[in-house]
Amino acid sequence: MSATNKHDLSPPPPSSARSPSSMGRLVRIGLLAGMALAVLQYIRNPDARSPFDPRWESFDPAPLVMEGGDPYIRALMRTISYSEANDPQPYSLIYGGDRITDLSRHPDRCVPIVAGPNVGDCTTAAGRYQFITTTWEEQAHFYHPDPDGWWLWRAYSFAPEHQDQVVHDWLNDPYAWGVDLGTLLRDGQLADVLYILSPTWTSLGYGIETNDLSSSLPYIYEQVLQEELTQVEELSF
Repeated sequence: MSATNKHDLSPPPPSSARSPSSMGRLVRIGLLAGMALAVLQYIRNPDARSPFDPRWESFDPAPLVMEGGDPYIRALMRTISYSEANDPQPYSLIYGGDRITDLSRHPDRCVPIVAGPNVGDCTTAAGRYQFITTTWEEQAHFYHPDPDGWWLWRAYSFAPEHQDQVVHDWLNDPYAWGVDLGTLLRDGQLADVLYILSPTWTSLGYGIETNDLSSSLPYIYEQVLQEELTQVEELSF
């Protein structure tokens, strides 16, 4: 969720050393050289991402572990995790980049927030959907398929399939959101859906933590939706 910037700490040259026009030429040459190198690398390896692909600096949304479910909601889940936990192994991710070693429970580890409007606080965000502990407990109470124990002593596995199932059933519940998100998605109203969800997942383009990936979400959604619909078609034969 944060990036480390490297700065050149050497002193700048005297202002008279380079004119604005010469600096502009150097910048243009550098940009052209970088683009040429990227294109050359792509030509040498055509299976790699194109340098003009908007996902060039990010990972493709990993497939879901859970089986079945609404393909439109599944595509939405993958889109949410693309922005919230953009990682090849998102289920074990903790805010800040650390890993969960025990998925039997939510880790409930409060990690200091290093950027954004809540810097200085800490967050327990974890897993593919970056659930904080309280939200996970609240929603798992309603949607977890296999809780342990009973009543006040109930506990909820944080295994990948359970993370998926809780989020799928939560998103698929019109009473939870005051609207049927699946119907909105089928009607092409992705922007409305992301707006509705942005108070919960704040990186979706309308929340307080919009990031560099937020603008790519419509593109990502359409891509993974086609994958999910294709899987449904293949299973129907």
